[in-house]
Amino acid sequence: MTDLPSLIGAVEISQPDEVYNLGAISFVGLSWKQAELTGETTGMGVLRVLEALRIAGGNDMSGVRFYQASSSEMFGKVRETPQRESTPFHPRSPYGVAKTFGHYLTVNYRESYGAFACSGLLFNHESPRRGIEFVTRKISRAVARISLGLQDSLSLGNLESRRDWGFAGDYVEAMWRMLQQDAPDDYVVATGETHSIRELLDVAFGRVGISDWSGFVRQDPRFFRPAEVDVLVGDSSKAREVLGWKPRVGFEELVAMMVDADVATETESAARDGLAAPAGRAGAARPAGPTVVDQPRGGSDRSGVRS
Repeated sequence: MTDLPSLIGAVEISQPDEVYNLGAISFVGLSWKQAELTGETTGMGVLRVLEALRIAGGNDMSGVRFYQASSSEMFGKVRETPQRESTPFHPRSPYGVAKTFGHYLTVNYRESYGAFACSGLLFNHESPRRGIEFVTRKISRAVARISLGLQDSLSLGNLESRRDWGFAGDYVEAMWRMLQQDAPDDYVVATGETHSIRELLDVAFGRVGISDWSGFVRQDPRFFRPAEVDVLVGDSSKAREVLGWKPRVGFEELVAMMVDADVATETESAARDGLAAPAGRAGAARPAGPTVVDQPRGGSDRSGVRS
């Protein structure tokens, strides 16, 4: 993402029909600590990919379709709720600023070079593959470990922070559908529902049979954002009408999927390390079994809540 000649070479060798740019410094918290790197990778990286496609095509960009992973973090200090394609951007982090830069570059190359270039304004999308630095996976992993007696507590920031969380597999399908259309355009991809960190904790701990989690969770000022975004909730009417897309996995099913996966992973890890099988905590119940979802391949979230 920082080396244009390498990107040109990759395009010339692979001769792609479709390019999905998911590359980024994708953790909002890290973008505050490494703002310059975030700008180079998440912002300027988009320019380099688009330039690689243009140069490799001899200034003709009609032979390849391009998807840019934009983000709900671009809305930041929201001007309207819910947010849609026409909602003005007001990013509140270096990550959001860099994503906004990449978004407008994609529009510019579409208008200036006739590129089939689409941006997906994706709201938070999660899966068991989520990095443990993101709050959803941080919670699912901690809940699994607490239920198995491997961890005593969980430190978080703002428990009232609300997000529109969906399943990554559903959102990857929306990305693909964008590049199958007759004309390029930009789309909001979201569930249209918001949930708080507190609600996420209720569902996650409830999955392992712990109804009162207050003794396990601590609020730590270190995990509050320097500038918190407002309530982010998307209006995906356009994607539903034009792409024929809709989310299939609900919030509770998503959280259960992640907790089940982490319970299985932590149990296997303990066995692999030669530890005795954890007895678990009093009052904690093992999940009935993993939630199985028919999902398209690939995909991961590209923005997160810092907690």
